[in-house]
Amino acid sequence: MVEVQDIFIEYGEDYLNKHKLTLVQHKAMSAIRKCRTSHLGGHVDVCDNCGNTQISYNSCRNRHCPKCQALAKERWIYNQKSNLLNVGYFHVVFTIPDTLNSMVYQNQRQLYTILFKATSETLSELSFDKKYLGAKLGFTSILHTWGQNLMHHPHIHCIVPGGGLSSIGKWISSRKKFFIPVKVLSRKFRGKFLYYLKQLYYENNLEFHGNQNYLSDEIKFEKLLSATYSK
Repeated sequence: MVEVQDIFIEYGEDYLNKHKLTLVQHKAMSAIRKCRTSHLGGHVDVCDNCGNTQISYNSCRNRHCPKCQALAKERWIYNQKSNLLNVGYFHVVFTIPDTLNSMVYQNQRQLYTILFKATSETLSELSFDKKYLGAKLGFTSILHTWGQNLMHHPHIHCIVPGGGLSSIGKWISSRKKFFIPVKVLSRKFRGKFLYYLKQLYYENNLEFHGNQNYLSDEIKFEKLLSATYSK
């Protein structure tokens, strides 16, 4: 199976000659290309019985490397099991509309912050509403910045337990199916995310470059937000 490293080795130099990368991106590409190769050195394993030798090359340990993070991911999953309650769980995904992807890419720290904020407030407020659960909810949120096709696709995965605590600390179980209607969840999240995005804009906390320069025009920015909200 073709790996990210294979693609970087085959096409990396050509891509670097035609595109400008940030320092973080450049370091990640360089590390992944060299991972577990002679570039990073290694050590020799020798069998005490037969004398057979095998060279093992060192890992790059870059946080973006699929090879290096595979073990870290499995450890994280294993450790999370100790936090699980003896209840059913739901998997909920919150995605930023793709029309905003370029803006997000140019303002990652600010936009990822409000993505987490909008997600957390949406789940917390709706679950506390007696129409849906009437309880305080706990959940785990994980940010993914790309999709399965390795393209920029910011979204948050939430692992949500089937229940929560009432105001007096009593456990309240949810229905077997997810207790918040998807349309209600989507509308609430979209409204919150766009509200915080607007706030960032009018506080001059966003930057626009290249094909996003047009968003410096307030009318065009508002037009984009209106189109996004109506989706």
